[in-house]
Amino acid sequence: MLDIQQIRRHPEQVQENFERRGLDISVEELLGLDKEKLRLQTELQEMTHEKNLLSKQVAARKKQGREAGDLLMSIYRIEDKLDELGYILRAKAQRLQDALLRLPNLLDDEMQADMEVLYSYKEKPVFGFQPKGHMELCRRHRLIDYETAVSLMGRGYWIYRGVGARLEWALLDFCLEENQKAGYEMVMLPPIAREICGFGAGQFPKFEEEAYKIQGNGQFLIPTAETVLVNLHRDKILKSDELPLKYTSYTSCFRREVSKDPDERGMIRGHHFNKVENVQFVAQEQSEEAFAQILRQAEHLMQTLDLHYRVIRSAAGECSTAMSKTYDIEVWLPAERVYKEVSSISNARDYQARRTNTRYRDKSGKLRYVHTLNGSGLATSRLFAAILEQNQLVEDGSIRIPEVLAPRVGIDVLSLS
Repeated sequence: MLDIQQIRRHPEQVQENFERRGLDISVEELLGLDKEKLRLQTELQEMTHEKNLLSKQVAARKKQGREAGDLLMSIYRIEDKLDELGYILRAKAQRLQDALLRLPNLLDDEMQADMEVLYSYKEKPVFGFQPKGHMELCRRHRLIDYETAVSLMGRGYWIYRGVGARLEWALLDFCLEENQKAGYEMVMLPPIAREICGFGAGQFPKFEEEAYKIQGNGQFLIPTAETVLVNLHRDKILKSDELPLKYTSYTSCFRREVSKDPDERGMIRGHHFNKVENVQFVAQEQSEEAFAQILRQAEHLMQTLDLHYRVIRSAAGECSTAMSKTYDIEVWLPAERVYKEVSSISNARDYQARRTNTRYRDKSGKLRYVHTLNGSGLATSRLFAAILEQNQLVEDGSIRIPEVLAPRVGIDVLSLS
């Protein structure tokens, strides 16, 4: 949530920021609503003051044994007007609050119109044969049962079987273990949350319709562990020496949107998938270093798995509503010849903390909002696909299991023999 004081002080900067995101939001209209609310508040205060003065005069007349009917009539008229103004003010305040809740975060200066590739790790794998896609490899090795999933759950779901289930579980276990080594506390969450969590994370109200709602309960299935993790310290005041607080969590994730593009079949985008998420709560001066830490941790996971990837700075229009800055780690899928995101590392600054009222006392004792940051560590379904495609050994589809995962999976090479 944006600070209305900042919008009042820097309207041109805020307007430019919205335009950089490609959004048609009028700061002038927003400030007009704010000014009308402030005018009504002032009028209400002045009329309340006038009523109080009249009430004192009534008391003085009664003490003197004098009639005060004319003053009482004036008070009644003011009270009627106060009721009317109060109703209008509440409506204006609610409109302003709703508008503020829908505003995106302010982007960092480095976030520009176009995506930029910052650097990559390793060279693209080269094959002496035409590499097979992950869907074909999954079917050949019976790792994923797409057909049964469609018949039982519908399009956008898949079922891990046998070695496929072991490989997915090995990936999740590996990510959680390495994140804990890096100082993250593991948190086990239900895949369900109350709507206040969606608002706190900045995902509601904009993406509320994309959530799987639980009818009549005011709850929904979470799209990412971040949704709950950033609400862990809602309405609390933390001590500066407690920060940073670092959490890692695996959850099932649920999202309505599924692409119909032919290159996003299989496991690339679905209604349900697995993901490990890292979240940090930090003091404001720790924000930049925390962003670098989360990025380094995600890259550490990718490099330990020995996968070719690239790091990009997201385009301003692609940056999530709640975030001021986002870098993506994209893994290479050689059969499709495309990069796909496996981690988004983002800094929300104080945007989410304002919505959750999560604060801390700095060393001088002043209350400040924490900064929250998050990064996938990692999204395993796309990682699963990349491991299969990048580690093909021969044309028949044999696959090398990454060394760090082999003991967990129970095999070094996945072959058809």
